[in-house]
Amino acid sequence: MGPSTRCPIRFIGHHIARTLSLRVVVFVLLGFAAVAVPAYAAFTWITNSTIIQLGTLFAEKQVLYDRHRGLGALMREVALAEALAGSQAIRDWARNEDDPLLTRRGLAELEHYRQSFADGSYFFVIDGSGNYYFNDAANSYAGNQRRYAVDPQNPRDLWYFSTKALGEGCHLNVDNDANLRVTKVWMNCVIREGRKVLGVLGTGIDLTAFIQEVVNVPQTGVTSMFVDRRGQVQAHRNQDLVDLASLSAEMRDKRSVFSLVDTASDRQTLQALMDDVSAGGTMVRSAFVDIGGQQTLVGVGYLDRLGWYNVTLMDVDAIIDRRLFLPVGILLIAVMGGVAALLTLVFKRTVLDRLVVLETVVREARSCTFGPAFGFGNAAGDEIDRLGAAFAEMANAVDDNTRLLEARVDERTRELQLLAFRDGQTGVLNRRGFAAAHKQIAGTASYGLLLIDIDQFKAINDTFGHAAGDVVVGDVARRIEAATGRDGICARWGGDEYIVLLPEASGLSLRALAQAVLAAMRTSPVALPDQRDMEISVSIGASLADAGDRLEIAVDMADAALYLAKARGRDQLVVFDADMQPQPRRA
Repeated sequence: MGPSTRCPIRFIGHHIARTLSLRVVVFVLLGFAAVAVPAYAAFTWITNSTIIQLGTLFAEKQVLYDRHRGLGALMREVALAEALAGSQAIRDWARNEDDPLLTRRGLAELEHYRQSFADGSYFFVIDGSGNYYFNDAANSYAGNQRRYAVDPQNPRDLWYFSTKALGEGCHLNVDNDANLRVTKVWMNCVIREGRKVLGVLGTGIDLTAFIQEVVNVPQTGVTSMFVDRRGQVQAHRNQDLVDLASLSAEMRDKRSVFSLVDTASDRQTLQALMDDVSAGGTMVRSAFVDIGGQQTLVGVGYLDRLGWYNVTLMDVDAIIDRRLFLPVGILLIAVMGGVAALLTLVFKRTVLDRLVVLETVVREARSCTFGPAFGFGNAAGDEIDRLGAAFAEMANAVDDNTRLLEARVDERTRELQLLAFRDGQTGVLNRRGFAAAHKQIAGTASYGLLLIDIDQFKAINDTFGHAAGDVVVGDVARRIEAATGRDGICARWGGDEYIVLLPEASGLSLRALAQAVLAAMRTSPVALPDQRDMEISVSIGASLADAGDRLEIAVDMADAALYLAKARGRDQLVVFDADMQPQPRRA
């Protein structure tokens, strides 16, 4: 198998593995196959059983019918032959064949019965002399009925000596009489007086006519025959199978019904059937045997009065057309297919379609759209409803947690923004926060800027320690915010520097606000942690900027003014004017 063959198979297998509906279809088909195989076996078994039952019934009826036809044709002749054998005239003649009167009476009796025999013929062998008397339907031997004398040395006459050894009564035999050039079914009736055999008489029926009447009736798939107690074929539509002169031929040379079957077990089965019907327990028995490699139903009946078996061979398939069962098979397949399709449809609607909806809800939930999930499913329903209800509960909990998380994220974002734009020590804006405020305000109007520096802050740290310096930094920031109020935006610009933005300020308002800051520093000392008080002061540089001026320009102008304020002795305000030039900063 090449790659081009494996790839489609792998693709189909992968597609089936990923698609529940296809797997369901595959499972249904496999289930259908799993049911179809035993169903087919059961259907075949039922069909065969029905055919066997019908064939067996047909065989029994056929055997009974053939038995009736065989007996009807032969029993009349046997009855006449038995009546002739019991005639006193015949017995008297057989005791004293040389008496002319008894001979005339005996021949008259034979001629009388010849008129009643279907074949119109008779034969009589007187045992004392061995003389063979015969006449046919054309009365060809009138006055010359004694034809010859039987001879135990003549193989053709062995039938007589074999027959006289049998019990009293009539016995049937098929014989081809070469002397008389006739082939007949002979009814040989043994006449006894005690243990003494007086002779054998009887009549015959032409074999061809007998076969035409009894065994040669054309029936599709049916072959009838008559066999004797040893299984030798006595009557058959194929005359090559008829055991001619069966009472005189050697067994190995005879053609028997047992030679027709294929195996030894089949021969045993056939023998068992013959034994059963001859025992008188049942009139007909049937069984299947192999003949010529084909299973054949054989039915056996027993013609007890004749000592023959009626054997009927039937080709069941030829008698009963299996196509008659085809509509039943088609109906069974259609019903199974309909059930499979209905199961697939029901499963699709009750499971797959609802799973598709659930999958859509899950996909929406993955997009943080929990609305479709709310109210989905029913906790009191089936497994899918309960799964949907559980998912709805989960979606509701996830939505609540998401909202809570978003609120916390917003809060944390605000906190981070506060940390990003606020000075952690003083709580006022840091440089970044002040730059953002300046960008928002300075682009639309003129503004004022105060740059405030704590006087002698390094000396404070050196003298009182950094903890005191931190207290001073925080206290100064609070005093600046209190002094500027809502009009100013205060930020920590450096370690001990602050900057204040005054939107839409004028020179007058700028000075007033700066003076307020200076006054706030002078009102009271800063209380240090060690219970000491410390006087503080600040120096302020102020500048006015136009709308759109960059922050760096305004800061540089304020810084120049602050430098001048410190140079003039600190604790004072200087407003930048055009004559000032920016100078390097000093502490």
